[in-house]
Amino acid sequence: MLVEAAVRQTQASTQGTWKVRRESVGSKRAGGWELQREGQQVRRRRAAALRVGTPDATLSAVGGLAAFNAFVEREGVDRELRRQFGHLKKRRGVVYPMHEQLRLLIDASVAGAKRVFDFEWLAGDAVFKHLAGGAVPSIDVVYDDLRRFGEKEIAALEALVAKHGLEALRRKRHRELTVDIDTTVEVLFGEQEGALAGPNPRYKGRPSYHPILARIAETDTVVGARLRPGNTGFGVDDAAVVEQWLAAVHRAAPRAIVTVRIDAGGDCAALMDAIDRSKSHFVIKAKLTSKLRCAISSPKTKWHTVDRDAFGRPTRQVAEVDFARPGWPSRYRVVAVRTTERDAGKQVCLWEGLDYSVHAYITNDTERDLDTLVRLYDGRAGVEPLIAELKNGFGIGKVSTSAFDANAAAFLIKLLAYNLLRRWVATDRPHYAAWRAAWIRRACICVPARLLRSSGRWYLRLAPRPLLN
Repeated sequence: MLVEAAVRQTQASTQGTWKVRRESVGSKRAGGWELQREGQQVRRRRAAALRVGTPDATLSAVGGLAAFNAFVEREGVDRELRRQFGHLKKRRGVVYPMHEQLRLLIDASVAGAKRVFDFEWLAGDAVFKHLAGGAVPSIDVVYDDLRRFGEKEIAALEALVAKHGLEALRRKRHRELTVDIDTTVEVLFGEQEGALAGPNPRYKGRPSYHPILARIAETDTVVGARLRPGNTGFGVDDAAVVEQWLAAVHRAAPRAIVTVRIDAGGDCAALMDAIDRSKSHFVIKAKLTSKLRCAISSPKTKWHTVDRDAFGRPTRQVAEVDFARPGWPSRYRVVAVRTTERDAGKQVCLWEGLDYSVHAYITNDTERDLDTLVRLYDGRAGVEPLIAELKNGFGIGKVSTSAFDANAAAFLIKLLAYNLLRRWVATDRPHYAAWRAAWIRRACICVPARLLRSSGRWYLRLAPRPLLN
């Protein structure tokens, strides 16, 4: 009896786990224990016994788009899009103005569309069609509109992405901010403009794009992005744009201490100098060249133990390495950490007979202690799930046309949709703020609904959602 009671108590406690989300989407946990006590067994219903009624054109699978659009209108995004991009379609007889097309593309990205071709299934949705003005344009029209974007308009879109990515910082006084900068590879299998062979760990020699993104870790929003040809590396040529992104972060949060985290691709003097000029700290993973390895393994390096195992043996040690590359200012520090517990990433062992793997970091932060800096860098891993989320949930790895500028515009529109979705959730649906976009879409956007018109007014009846209704 005592064992049985303990099992029941353990099972009951799992109801409080933060992973349980049925109540948030209008359902509840099944009464399995009650059915077990009554000796009942769940059996599936016979699908053949269901009677299919007449189709209902008022039904929608994306009823949550209405609340999202209400937020976007309230924030003045429509006026902003009309002011910055309305000039692209000003001829007489224009049926689909450019700012309306951009809103349509944002709605499609939020609803889960990854390509322009996805308009073919969204065009039949009652709510999506209603918000589009009653007519969803042909995909040929959307392709043509994306090709209207030039260098000036792409720069304006990039600034708009940054503005809405930084908006959360203006409403809250952050004392410290971390900016993660990373690149990714968009593999291409066609003949798109700018599709060139470059660094591609999975499909070696395959043409691709090589975009760069900057993320604010505290808000998980994108504050800088740029689509680049596949043969573009990361380094000197990106120094100016990174400095520009950091200047925008400082304007949005003038009192915050900003720290930039980059992987070994950021081990570039020009890039580090640009970050330093922007009055930001950086923690960058160092390339373990032969000279740096010799400096780390030198007997002069003093290691400080920060963690020990149960037997008192050191498992983690840090040290400041006496090393500098040509042209480095004296304030740049090299921090090394060696540990016996690291089981991910490339393992570099420099001491024969010692089971230590080594990693080194470059920083201009002279205030924080060594171990704090190393652990701060470990948080950079959060940018990888974000990139995966943008690829899988918003399709930034999918290209719509053969024109590079059109693909760059589509890329930025998807990132703008992501930032607006994050802003909407943080403002109006804070309960979902910690969720990934895929679950936000399931709980808040892909809500079954019925669009009705009565007494000259439109009504929307949503499926039960306790936190939305």
